[in-house]
Amino acid sequence: MSNLSHWGAADQTTVILNGPTLAPRDLRRLGEIFVNEGLITIDRLEAAKSIKQNTGQKLGQVLLEQGWITATQLAHALSRQWRTTAIDPDQSPADPRLVDAAGAGFCLTHGLLPWRRIGGVTWIATARPDRFTDLLHRLPRSFGHVRMLLCTEAQIEAGVLASSRTRLIREAELRVPAAESCRSRNQARTARLAWIVMLGVIAGLILLPTLVVGALAFWAILTLLTQSALKLAAFLAARRAGPQPVPEAGADVPLPVISVMVPLFQESDVAGKLVARLARLTYPRDRTDILLVIEASDDVTERALEGVRLPHWMRVIRVPDGPIKTKPRALNYALNFCRGEIVGIWDAEDRPDPDQLHVVARRFHHAPADVACLQGALDFYNPRTNWLARCFTVEYAGWFRVLLPGVARLGLVVPLGGTTLFFRRALLERVGAWDAWNVTEDADLGVRLARRGYRTEIINTTTDEEANCRTLPWIKQRSRWLKGYAMTWAVHMRDPAALHRDLGAWRFWGFQVQFLGALSQYLLAPILWSFWLMALALPHPLRPPLEAGIGPWIITALFVTFVASEALSIFIGMRAVRGAKHRHLLPWVPTLHLYYPLGCLAGWKAIYEVVAKPFYWDKTAHGLYLEAAEALPAPLAPGLVSIPVLGQIGGRSLSEVAAELQDSAQAASQPGPPPAEPLPEQARA
Repeated sequence: MSNLSHWGAADQTTVILNGPTLAPRDLRRLGEIFVNEGLITIDRLEAAKSIKQNTGQKLGQVLLEQGWITATQLAHALSRQWRTTAIDPDQSPADPRLVDAAGAGFCLTHGLLPWRRIGGVTWIATARPDRFTDLLHRLPRSFGHVRMLLCTEAQIEAGVLASSRTRLIREAELRVPAAESCRSRNQARTARLAWIVMLGVIAGLILLPTLVVGALAFWAILTLLTQSALKLAAFLAARRAGPQPVPEAGADVPLPVISVMVPLFQESDVAGKLVARLARLTYPRDRTDILLVIEASDDVTERALEGVRLPHWMRVIRVPDGPIKTKPRALNYALNFCRGEIVGIWDAEDRPDPDQLHVVARRFHHAPADVACLQGALDFYNPRTNWLARCFTVEYAGWFRVLLPGVARLGLVVPLGGTTLFFRRALLERVGAWDAWNVTEDADLGVRLARRGYRTEIINTTTDEEANCRTLPWIKQRSRWLKGYAMTWAVHMRDPAALHRDLGAWRFWGFQVQFLGALSQYLLAPILWSFWLMALALPHPLRPPLEAGIGPWIITALFVTFVASEALSIFIGMRAVRGAKHRHLLPWVPTLHLYYPLGCLAGWKAIYEVVAKPFYWDKTAHGLYLEAAEALPAPLAPGLVSIPVLGQIGGRSLSEVAAELQDSAQAASQPGPPPAEPLPEQARA
């Protein structure tokens, strides 16, 4: 009980109610307590208040970052203000049974550590005393009377993880029910089935070549027609509806805390740049919660983050090792640490629009309750690198600017992208978050959201990232996507009747076209290419039976079909890049005819990996292109206290240049003469 020796007066003034109780606060402001205790001077208090006003930080956090007080002194002052005491869970560990009763994830999210139950009272430590009373109704009824203690965020995290780390990581791996997860696939049966199909096709080509080639050609043409029909329908739907309107900012729209997870894995060249990119965000810093999610054994990223001083609205979450090491597993684990009711994802190389979080907050405020996800558009900042980068940019522009909005308008399943995704957290957790065993966890999550009756909207905000501009990395990335598409289709088709019941007929058949049809097009592309032999009057194994059974006109019909399909793709690409940003890509759109054959290689690589190594994550290499504009991360959002040293400009570090720009921006935004006494140098760092 030595840790409660300072309770004293608080115990005498507590009013006992029929439920959780708290002691009344000391009405003095925290700054007054610091000055009265002799911890800081008035000059430093005024400087800290100025930083607090610019950054949205809490006063205690400002003082800590400036090095003017210690964590122990802050805890002491808070204990005086709230008439309680601070504990050290390292010295007096929390009761793991209480943590389990409250839920480890709940405790991490809300900064709580159920500590001990003594004399019918449950003592709970918090790092956010001003929000403590708002959480009392969410605590287990078995806690009865509750009293508040204090400790730091780091102590709470360590205290919860001391007893619950293994449980949290296992929950991250098993969030999705086994019936809807790739983890429950029968690997041996899949391998046997693959061998049977392959040997059957080989035997058919030897014994009945015309029949087998004809069957494959029929399926290839059928999926080509359905893919083209989907493209045309999506284009018309998007054109009729127009762009999704973004509500204007207003006083009636609250700005909630938004947590954004940024998974990093072996990012030796990107981790530092990412901090500068995200510094451009204009969302209030006190409502911005950025989590850099790294694997505990990822020495490459750890070294990249060494010496990087993260601003107060960024923190690092380390994911313990386990049987697999995938992005969705890391996201599931890090979700426990998110503080916001809106949760988003960015990739390591992303550069989101500065107002993106404002757009998300406003749209979620006005969106119907069944809108669980908002998907932003992806674009690239290096389309001029080479031909592959140009084609990649055109393809993405067509997908995010034309086809995906149309798919959403048609009411079909929206296969989510891996970044610029934002969720209502409660709904995300209700569907089980991400399947840790699926290598395209985003597309799979889109299917599960649709099965539960939730919708995804496409919003008018853009995130720029690095276009994959080298052939082998492009093939690896595309093969991972196609492998995930194949596994997602197989998982949800385990019970076709249940899938049909959940999605309805329209979305069920749309799902077949979107997943099985798209995969078939990549795999059977050589069959379609072979028909150009007929158009050029060259020998083809199907020419005799087609001309004998249907007539010579079939060759003309096939030729018209293929040309119309290519024309539709070119037209959509032209529409997608007609804006000022990518107008220079218009001459390159027709060359996509030479770009898509790379996908055939990726498709067959994907099928091999579905059988041989289904859970292997073929990581996309980043940092291959050095963006010149990243040299200066302007415009800087107001309130950026510190930026890591990322390089040198004219003999000065980027952090010095950024600080100079910030000072200039602040001076320009405040009319009138400068203050007579400038802030201490530490306040301007």
